[in-house]
Amino acid sequence: MKYTQLAAVALTATLGGLMVSQSALAEVTRAELMAQTCLACHGSVGTGPDATIPSLNRGFPRDLMIQNMRAFRDGTRAATVMNRHATGYTDEEIQLLADYFDARR
Repeated sequence: MKYTQLAAVALTATLGGLMVSQSALAEVTRAELMAQTCLACHGSVGTGPDATIPSLNRGFPRDLMIQNMRAFRDGTRAATVMNRHATGYTDEEIQLLADYFDARR
């Protein structure tokens, strides 16, 4: 399955090249896999790397994330990097990410 292969690559990179068992791969959700890209810039521990990048570590309100991501994607919100990231997401993927980060609050 495509997502299992992507999960293997992401987990291997995230864990510094450690081998991951097949049962561990089965537990990674699509949203968790996509969220790793977000956390690379937005911080996985505590806060984002600087004041202009909000932390997603402690969650983010679902409706606000959907609104922001669509605005970045549609070009109605100015950005330096997020507009390029957001263009790659479908509405379904934006909702998956929004649900994932909202649940972390």
